[in-house]
Amino acid sequence: MTAAPGPSVLVTGGSSGLGAAVVAAVGKAGGRPYVLDRRAPADGVPWQECDLADTRAAEAATRRLAESAGGLDGVVTAAGVDVPGRLADVPAEVWERTVAIDLLATAAVIRAALPYLERAGGSVVTVASTLGVKAVSDATAYCAAKFGVVGFTRALAAELAGTVGVTLLIPGGMRTAFFDDRDEQYKPGADAVLNDPAHVAAAVLFALQQPPGCAVRELVVCADREVSYP
Repeated sequence: MTAAPGPSVLVTGGSSGLGAAVVAAVGKAGGRPYVLDRRAPADGVPWQECDLADTRAAEAATRRLAESAGGLDGVVTAAGVDVPGRLADVPAEVWERTVAIDLLATAAVIRAALPYLERAGGSVVTVASTLGVKAVSDATAYCAAKFGVVGFTRALAAELAGTVGVTLLIPGGMRTAFFDDRDEQYKPGADAVLNDPAHVAAAVLFALQQPPGCAVRELVVCADREVSYP
């Protein structure tokens, strides 16, 4: 007898950082991860190349992956970018691209995935940030986007109650390449306390594995000496 396939989970930004950690956690738990990203994920993981700033392309790529997977049991919107700087100094196209990837693509991917998730009684985990509940200087685009993810997810949870599980993840800073391309003044200092993305991915997996009727509405996962929450 052939074993039933494990749950299929689409992960945006699954080629690096938290997304890659979620892909690894899903695979280790017997699930089938699928990735939307601009770069290829780990060998053997099915994926679609996609610039998530193009939200219509993100919707189309989501549908293609869902069809290739035979449906979707979960979606994790882990993709995120940030280019810190004062509002007057960050080019408008860079500012708007941050909001598009971090907020608008979150909604676009989930919108496209909803028919599959509703059929499966699946779950969504959106990824906000501690800067989605605490505003700081030189982060207007990132804060606008992540505050938006918080509000979007809370409204979505109310809208989909009883049909699709919805969890808001609020992670603190993690040891990933997220900070690598920043100007030095915006990089974490040598003494910064950052969390292991694998620990955050374990929390994502916990949310995805809840039985029907049990909702994990919000998770704050950060290093125990996190200074940005809230």
